Amino acid sequence: MIVMGGIVGSGIFINPYVVARQVRTPVLILGAWALGGLIALAGAFIYAELATRLPEVGGQYAYLREAYHPAVAFLYGWVLLLVIQTGGMAAVAVTFAAYFRELAGGAIPPSALAALVLAGLAIVNCFGVRSGSSVQSGLMVLKIVAIAALVAGGGWFLFHEGAASAAAAAPPASPAAPAGTLRAMGVAMVPVLFAYGGWQTSSFVSEEIREPRRNLPRALVLGVAGVIVLYLGVNYVCVSVLGPAGLAATATPASAVMQRAFGRAGSRWIALGIAISALGFLSQSILTAPRVYYAMARDGLFFRWVGWLDPRHGVPTVAILLQAVMAIVIALSGRYDQILSYVVSMDFLFFGLTASCLFVFRRREKRGGARRDSRFPALARVPGHPVTTALFVAVSWLVVVSTIARYPVNTAVGMGILVAGIPVYLAWSRRKKGRS
Repeated sequence: MIVMGGIVGSGIFINPYVVARQVRTPVLILGAWALGGLIALAGAFIYAELATRLPEVGGQYAYLREAYHPAVAFLYGWVLLLVIQTGGMAAVAVTFAAYFRELAGGAIPPSALAALVLAGLAIVNCFGVRSGSSVQSGLMVLKIVAIAALVAGGGWFLFHEGAASAAAAAPPASPAAPAGTLRAMGVAMVPVLFAYGGWQTSSFVSEEIREPRRNLPRALVLGVAGVIVLYLGVNYVCVSVLGPAGLAATATPASAVMQRAFGRAGSRWIALGIAISALGFLSQSILTAPRVYYAMARDGLFFRWVGWLDPRHGVPTVAILLQAVMAIVIALSGRYDQILSYVVSMDFLFFGLTASCLFVFRRREKRGGARRDSRFPALARVPGHPVTTALFVAVSWLVVVSTIARYPVNTAVGMGILVAGIPVYLAWSRRKKGRS
């Protein structure tokens, strides 16, 4: 539930139209989502092996620290707090607030409602991993129900209307896709891969999982495989009901499918499903990511009070509240849209860098090194390594290059935030030595 909850947000209900605007045939649309799923599954296998080698709190942070240098791990935690996690949370919280207000009405501004939701989920997670994971599991079940309802509704419509008549009723296509199928496919893969991202955050809670060396790899692989099935089902229904041109022409494909199947009531029900899905993503983010800031504080590279554990519930309460406050500030400021454009480049930069840690650990294992990572022989092995691992690293960094080419100013700001973390790390490192 944690793995799937970290992947499935509100994007799958919207992103199919972004992909359809680039590749205009059913085969290419579904092929892009299938290929994205295979790449995500390759990443899940890589993180599964890393998890068995180093089942420590912070997950990705710990892999980077042990494979390369504490400075690299710190920079990851730095951008996670300032860009990747909090910016994404703010945007999703506002998405939830917009759909909730549409359904329930009320005069509360979306940004204020988003802040209330973030604060409420943070408080729930302060009462322990069990309460946080129980909320997360419940919301993930509701997400699956919402997606299943979308697929079933589309299937019901196709059964009664037929795929041919459904496609014939589709609205006209939007402007022509970029010339060249290969180039169009490459552009389409960016939103697909972004929609599949998030499974890596489950590694943050490694130390709080029972038998993490067995259960976390299973969760990663099974969770990503489950999301692939859900995503392909959604896109098959969207393409079949709306047609490729119709899908490309609507920015709300899930609502359009349910509108055709069940009228106004269907669109309201899927709006509720999108709101629940957004809420589940927020719950997962608040449950997992604060463990990275806790690990930084424990390593002496952040404020000591961020590493405080609640003696009763055993959770990093201060780290949870710190992340919530940062996300609330971004949501209230209205700058989350700009920050989201930094998220892709930063996220995939560290995706590739973390996957490359496996080459380092395998080399040390072969040499019989005495480092901490070599004390844990891998219970899970990446199929096809080193080829599959190298391909995943290459794809991750190609996404970074593509994002830089499309959004040079925004990605430059993101890179600036990353570089700004270097003097901060040096200051904390000197402070740590002084305390020692």
